[in-house]
Amino acid sequence: MASTLLRFDIYRKVPKDLTQPTYTGAIISICCCLFILFLFLSELTGFITTEVVNELYVDDPDKDSGGKIDVSLNISLPNLHCELVGLDIQDEMGRHEVGHIDNSMKIPLNNGAGCRFEGQFSINKVPGNFHVSTHSATAQPQNPDMTHIIHKLSFGDTLQVQNVHGAFNALGGADRLTSNPLASHDYILKIVPTVYEDKSGKQRYSYQYTVANKEYVAYSHTGRIIPAIWFRYDLSPITVKYTERRQPLYRFITTICAIIGGTFTVAGILDSCIFTASEAWKKIQLGKIH
Repeated sequence: MASTLLRFDIYRKVPKDLTQPTYTGAIISICCCLFILFLFLSELTGFITTEVVNELYVDDPDKDSGGKIDVSLNISLPNLHCELVGLDIQDEMGRHEVGHIDNSMKIPLNNGAGCRFEGQFSINKVPGNFHVSTHSATAQPQNPDMTHIIHKLSFGDTLQVQNVHGAFNALGGADRLTSNPLASHDYILKIVPTVYEDKSGKQRYSYQYTVANKEYVAYSHTGRIIPAIWFRYDLSPITVKYTERRQPLYRFITTICAIIGGTFTVAGILDSCIFTASEAWKKIQLGKIH
């Protein structure tokens, strides 16, 4: 029974007294082990590291939002009093809100001569606009100064992920302090829904956006129109999805086996070639001597 089982051994052992160590074989073996160690560590780093892949599709990813998008706006107007600053919201669903005040805050700047507006509000998922203006003020100023700095304008959840670089706050840092004080500013935004799914399957919904802008002084038949800072938006039907993935364990094991087996095979062929060439050279030298 035992002798029958031994026939299935495909790893036959060669007695040590029938093997011959060489310096070349020792050097190749050491190099082979170092090479395997290097490749193993490289693969291990790739296995541990989380990969983020992205895809595009047409859909509304956040169907539980009730058709709303959360907006975060932080803007400074250093030459306009806080009592004059207001936020107005309009869209194609008929919403028209002047002087939005919920979840908003005005911080005086420059000893009260300027104002910093910080607001959290929601917009409908239809084309529309929101704008910072003096429209909600009790009395309109004669020459409102709309020069400004935009510190932040973002939509949806804040994504702080190292491997994802996108235009989530494309207008952050926009400086219009040297613009014409009486000019209106139009920022035309194209909002792109973005989904981030981590390894546990939890999803976060955010929005990237592209922006184009223009600056102008508007007039009508009654005279100059009161300037404002307009953010006109439209939504893209394309959704960008980022998904965290990690290399499967079976693929990692397969790669390691391929590295070890392939390296030893190539090293064995190389050692055999060198040994054969060396023996042939010795025979040639002995032939010359005799």
